[in-house]
Amino acid sequence: MTEKKNIFIIIGSASRNSANEKLVENFVDLTKDVFNLTVFKDLKTLPHFDPELSADNAPAEVTEFRKNIENADGILICTPEYIFSIPSGLKNGIEWCVSTTVLSDKPIGLITASASGQKGHEELQLIMKTVLTKFTDETTLLIQGIKGKINEQGQITDDKTKENFMKFIDAFKKIIN
Repeated sequence: MTEKKNIFIIIGSASRNSANEKLVENFVDLTKDVFNLTVFKDLKTLPHFDPELSADNAPAEVTEFRKNIENADGILICTPEYIFSIPSGLKNGIEWCVSTTVLSDKPIGLITASASGQKGHEELQLIMKTVLTKFTDETTLLIQGIKGKINEQGQITDDKTKENFMKFIDAFKKIIN
């Protein structure tokens, strides 16, 4: 039996009980037998990026965030789109990692779940390419109109979305292993 891989999950939404958080709960339920999962939903607790502190004097919260990324065998980011972009908290967290190599060659899955999400999804992929993470088309998933495709309990109610989510999980498992 092989040892479970460690996955660090970052929720890009600043809202509690968001559709993205519910998707992550689905992901955790479906993969907890395969992965050791750590969910980070507190991007808003990271201080505003300061390049003068980034390399050598990063705040403790940032050091812990980076350590979680570094110790993970893979990363999952699940985020909404805010104003045709990624949320500022997510961008801030990524910026704290740029002066390091914690994201370099790290296998990653990217889910954008929003009303539209197209621009934010494209931006997230560009940023993740820039910081040298490893992903494929199959380990990215755009879910448009998410609020109409997930219920209050967090269950995916749209069959096509459910199918695409399962394909994403299979591809994510492959890129991690």
